[in-house]
Amino acid sequence: HVGGEESLFAALAKQWPSYLGYAISFITIGIVWANHHNRFRYIVRSNHVLLFLNTLFLMCVAFIPFPTALLAEYMKDPEYQTTVVAVYSGVLLVTSIFFVTLWLYASSDYRLLDRSLSPGALRVMTRRYVVGTLLYAVTFVISFVSVTLALTLIIGLALTFMLPEPGSRSPSK
Repeated sequence: HVGGEESLFAALAKQWPSYLGYAISFITIGIVWANHHNRFRYIVRSNHVLLFLNTLFLMCVAFIPFPTALLAEYMKDPEYQTTVVAVYSGVLLVTSIFFVTLWLYASSDYRLLDRSLSPGALRVMTRRYVVGTLLYAVTFVISFVSVTLALTLIIGLALTFMLPEPGSRSPSK
């Protein structure tokens, strides 16, 4: 709402937390989708446990708009910044945990994977997601110390997961 002498541009500029939350969440969800899609190019079999784990993972992804809305609403208020960034990074941590759990379940002893995936590529993929989850945990802890650093790490993790995985290639299908 524009009030008094304030211009529409000034009112829109005050909404920067909404833009930041939207951008981070959109990029994060897009990257999650791309990585999920890439993982399922290697997962060639399915079972009940995989479907259950995937459902839990997708439930976490579908929840991301909620902490995004909190971030947009309360980020400008110093009293709430720590809480909203902790909630936001915590949701990303839980989402990452479910993603890694899904991958570890499917990839353990090539349980559900295409066996043409090289052991080296499998190690690179697995290490990348385990390290990412650990970094999300660090980000969650840091959110209680520095909101700015936590948000910077969240953005950095998103940008890192946009990069292709070294040593991996698409399965021949």
